Amino acid sequence: MTRHILCGVDLTHDDEARAILAEAGRLAGFYGATLSVITVLPDFGSSWVGSFFRDGTLREAAEAASAALHAMVDAALPGHGHVQHVVEIGNAYEKVLDHAGRIGADLIVIGAHKPDLKDRLLGPNAARIVRNADVSVMVLRLG
Repeated sequence: MTRHILCGVDLTHDDEARAILAEAGRLAGFYGATLSVITVLPDFGSSWVGSFFRDGTLREAAEAASAALHAMVDAALPGHGHVQHVVEIGNAYEKVLDHAGRIGADLIVIGAHKPDLKDRLLGPNAARIVRNADVSVMVLRLG
């Protein structure tokens, strides 16, 4: 039985993220499950590139991402009830898997585009989540 769903969204793809949220919300309602929504920002702070940003830039980006995530969830799931909003910084697939383990999620809902040659060579985040997850993963094909 599904008790806790973790839905991963990319804020830069608004329409696709809303479609993923709608499906995750539908599943949460069907199962009576708790719903958590996560987005992951890349970590430029610890790299050489990060030295070109002023102190606090990453914190400000996380705060803006949190506000955007709340707005997106409110628009995609009006009247859904309590949803946990999570903004992480780092590698997307690692943070999704780590958070799923921390909250005891038993289903991860993510989206994926049709693979192209570079995805087959490098491996997209969705494929890495599917390969490494300890729980079921629902992948919604986008685009």
